[in-house]
Amino acid sequence: MNKTDYFIDIFRKAELKYGLVEKRLAAEGWDYPWQTLLATIMSAQSRDETTIPIAENLFAKYSDLPSLAHAKYSDVLKVFRSLNYNKTKARNVIDTAKMLLGQYDGQVPDTIEELIVLPGVGRKTANLIITEVFDKEGICVDTHVHRISNVFGFVKTNNPSETEFALREVVPRQYWSRINRIFVLWGKDVPGRDKQKLLTALNK
Repeated sequence: MNKTDYFIDIFRKAELKYGLVEKRLAAEGWDYPWQTLLATIMSAQSRDETTIPIAENLFAKYSDLPSLAHAKYSDVLKVFRSLNYNKTKARNVIDTAKMLLGQYDGQVPDTIEELIVLPGVGRKTANLIITEVFDKEGICVDTHVHRISNVFGFVKTNNPSETEFALREVVPRQYWSRINRIFVLWGKDVPGRDKQKLLTALNK
């Protein structure tokens, strides 16, 4: 079985197991694209369960981009006090709000090239935004996607960026935007690199 067929076989089993799970991830369920973007920036190296309520508090306090762009750093930092890397994220959120207003007329750009220029936005976040907000093809690779893809040998890579481009060569386009949610839910359910444990979870 080649890598593409092997991926499809494993992914379909994972999608059967986790496709109907209603658990909300940090980039999901927001009213506006800018909220999705900022919540995703906030979620880097933080648990979704921690990020979502903090993002909800932020957007309750700052209900639009102008108010957030003009927010005091110290006030945003107070909202972020229990968030990992809160000092950097507070600056990035304010600066991104400023850039969206100043350079994009308040709109979230819809290309990876434009998105990765924004503070706190790397390829993982950019891919998530183009798939989640704009329904474009992209592969969002976080630690779960990177780990599972290497454990099963779909790719042999050293970091998430390498994994994204390697998966593009293996995975048919119709699966690209579905990988992140399914593998994140699977990865949260089964930590570690034990292939058998990951497989066993799909059969429970």
